[in-house]
Amino acid sequence: MSGLARSLLNAAIGSDAPTSNAILNALPHPVLFLNRALEIKSMNQEAETFFQSSSTVLKGRSLSSLLPFGSPVIDVAQQAIDRNLPVFEYRVAIAFQGRADERRIDVNAVPVSEDMEGLVLMFLERTMTEKLDRQLTHRGAARTVTGLAAMLAHEIKNPLFGIRGAAQLLETSADENDRTLTRLICDETDRIVRLVDRMEVFSDERPVERAPVNIHVVLERVKSVSQSSFGRDIRMIERYDPSLPFVYANHDQLIQIFLNLVKNAAEALHDEPDPQITLRTAFRPGIRLALPGTSDRMSLPLEFSVEDNGPGIPEDLLPHLFDPFITTKTNGTGLGLALVAKIVRDHGGVIDCESRKGSTVFKILLPAFKEEKINE
Repeated sequence: MSGLARSLLNAAIGSDAPTSNAILNALPHPVLFLNRALEIKSMNQEAETFFQSSSTVLKGRSLSSLLPFGSPVIDVAQQAIDRNLPVFEYRVAIAFQGRADERRIDVNAVPVSEDMEGLVLMFLERTMTEKLDRQLTHRGAARTVTGLAAMLAHEIKNPLFGIRGAAQLLETSADENDRTLTRLICDETDRIVRLVDRMEVFSDERPVERAPVNIHVVLERVKSVSQSSFGRDIRMIERYDPSLPFVYANHDQLIQIFLNLVKNAAEALHDEPDPQITLRTAFRPGIRLALPGTSDRMSLPLEFSVEDNGPGIPEDLLPHLFDPFITTKTNGTGLGLALVAKIVRDHGGVIDCESRKGSTVFKILLPAFKEEKINE
C-alpha cells in the first residue's frame, strides 16, 4: 500500500479522532474513505464543500447516490476495488445529482487492504502548477505579439498614412458619390491604425510605475463606470475582504484590467434573464511564485476575481484564452485579454480563468505592498 494511502487511512480511522480529523481537514483536496461496497465511511471538510453537503448527511451513503448513473468516477473506484491496485484518471468529467454544472478533475483511487478494507478516493482539481505553466504560455504569446507589433508599426502605418493622404486629396475634387468612397477609405485606414496602435502597447517593456493601491477603490470606480454604460442592466455583487492590504500596482492599469474583464462579462450576459457579475477580493497567503532565472520566490497573496453567470466559455478555447487574436466576438480583435495578461505579467502576477455553464471566473493573483518596496 502506498505511503499516501497509509497516511490517509490512519487519518480516516485513527484512534485519536481529533488528531485524525485535523489531518484530513488540513488536506487541500476532497478525500473520501469508502468501504468495498463504495459506501462513505468518512470524509474531510474539503469533501463536504465539494459535494455541498455535511459529513453527517453523507456518511453511509453509496457513491452512486451522489453521482449520475454511469459517472466515470464510479468506474474508477470500482476498478481500484476489483483490481486491488491504485487507479489514476486525469481530467475526468464529473457532474452531481440534481445540479447542472460539470467540472473536470483528476481522480485518485487507492485501495486499502490492511486493518479495514476499503478505498481512499481523492479528487484533485486543476493545480496551481498547471495554472502557472499556462501563465508562462501567455507570456510567450505576449512576446510574439511584441515582435509582430513592432513590425506592423514600421511596415504598415507609414503606407496607411500615404493612402489616407491620397484619399483626402481626391476628396477635394470628387463629387458627392465619390466622397462617400474617399471617406470610407479614410475611416478604414484610421481603424487599422487604431488596431496597430493597440498592438504597440505589447512592445512597451518599460518597468511599471507602481505604488500602494486600495483595490476596493479601483473596483468601485470600475463598478461606477460599468453601471453608467454597458452594465446598467446587470446586477453587480460585491464580496470584499475589508481587511485586505494594499496591492503593489499601477492604479490606472488596474482600472484597465478590471474594466476589460467586467465589460467582457457584461457582453457574455447579453441573453441571460438574470445577469449578475460578482467582484471578489480575498487574501491567500499560501501562494508563492518562483521568479524566472532566480531562486527567489514572490508571494502573491492577493486574489481578485470577476465572475459572471453566463453560458461559459467553450472548453477548447480555454487553454488559448489569453493568446492574441483569440475571440468569440463577431467584431472582436482578440487583443483585450492578451493585453490584460501582459499587464498582469508586468506586475509579477498570475491570471487564470475557470469556466463552466453558469459560472465563468477570471482570477488574478498579485503581490501586496510592503513598506520596504518604497525604497526599491
